[in-house]
Amino acid sequence: MKIYEKAPAKINLMLDVLHKRPDGYHEVEMIMTMVDLADRLTITELSRDTIQISSQAGYIPLDEKNLAFQAAQKIKAKYNIKHGVHIHIDKQIPVAAGLAGGSSDAAAALRGLNRLWNLQIPHNDMMELGASIGSDVPFCITGGTALATGRGELLTPLTSPPDCWVVLAKPPINVSTADVYGRFRADKIAKHPSAIEMQKALEHKSFDEICHQLGNVLEDVTLTHYPQVQQLKQAMIQLGADGVLMSGSGPTVFGLISKESKVARVYNGLRGFCKEVYAVRILT
Repeated sequence: MKIYEKAPAKINLMLDVLHKRPDGYHEVEMIMTMVDLADRLTITELSRDTIQISSQAGYIPLDEKNLAFQAAQKIKAKYNIKHGVHIHIDKQIPVAAGLAGGSSDAAAALRGLNRLWNLQIPHNDMMELGASIGSDVPFCITGGTALATGRGELLTPLTSPPDCWVVLAKPPINVSTADVYGRFRADKIAKHPSAIEMQKALEHKSFDEICHQLGNVLEDVTLTHYPQVQQLKQAMIQLGADGVLMSGSGPTVFGLISKESKVARVYNGLRGFCKEVYAVRILT
């Protein structure tokens, strides 16, 4: 028996970091939504008690470092599953990009294994399993659009954005999330984005207001230390994207575009800066 799961990428419409917590994590407030750029997982049961990961991409770990591997480990241990599993990841989301590709793979693995083994895991238990793997995994389990607080695992569902295009561009660098948070200084932030105003914009389905409220305090760190990301953001603005922001800790920059006629110009213009450029729809 094979189970198929789609693992979409996420973007942050706003991301604020409030302070560092005693447990070492940062207290965050962010609004996330999903786009139609996705990895695809094929999950097959094995009679032997083992976990195997494969992928057409030669640059992702296939062992315990892989978050989908960790998801299988955790679900097998918690529910005492003695069967094995093979998970093939058709990788389309760029790695170390601020798009939660690994987290979305873990979420898809949890959903798929729940179906494969007919475990009927309660929603709260599924979210706890996800949070034990990574801060973005609970959001990737539920999808949609949500306000995330705490370290990112406390979710409040929100109205999805209006249908639009999203052009994503990742420069040829990898950015360490831990490094960006390590360099972040909350007292140096002049202007914090507003979760309340972004929520209002989403409720009103106001594309212009959503673009106006885009904000990410981690840009202060990443754009300073990686000039390529700053150049990419400026290029996207000049090419005519309606709203432009770095996603997560970067280095991916995305542009929201309402008119399809503009998409090709932005996409083609960015191909001069980097190879990894994607034009996709927002998932509403």
